[in-house]
Amino acid sequence: MEYISHSPAETEALGEQLAAVLSPGAVVAYRGGLGMGKTAFTRGLARGLGCRGRVTSPTFTIVNEYEGPVPLFHFDMYRLDSSEDLFDIGWEDYLSRGGVCAVEWSEQVADALPEDAVTVTLARHPEHDSWRIITVEGGAAQ
Repeated sequence: MEYISHSPAETEALGEQLAAVLSPGAVVAYRGGLGMGKTAFTRGLARGLGCRGRVTSPTFTIVNEYEGPVPLFHFDMYRLDSSEDLFDIGWEDYLSRGGVCAVEWSEQVADALPEDAVTVTLARHPEHDSWRIITVEGGAAQ
């Protein structure tokens, strides 16, 4: 499904809507450049999962954990060289903990993602610089 987001608040609302159809153990794989709204989408995802706390980009920590009825594990793979690095930080353990894994820069570790991952692509709208085209494919989002 393709959506047009006119603001960060609308991007967050889309994330919250997606959370409503995800099951524990789901993986959300983000694609999109810097400043496209991946963290805003994740804020909505966290809110929809009932997670508390301020959602920030995990660029320097690799993963941020947010507790809630369904926990959220927010990964940033930008600085990883390969999926081998992902397994070194305990990827399989996160997958088995019954939460949702949201993965920024997922293309860095595509071979480690499950086949049923939901892919969320965020891109700049060609006519409106501040708008985003958000495409959700795969997994429970179908």
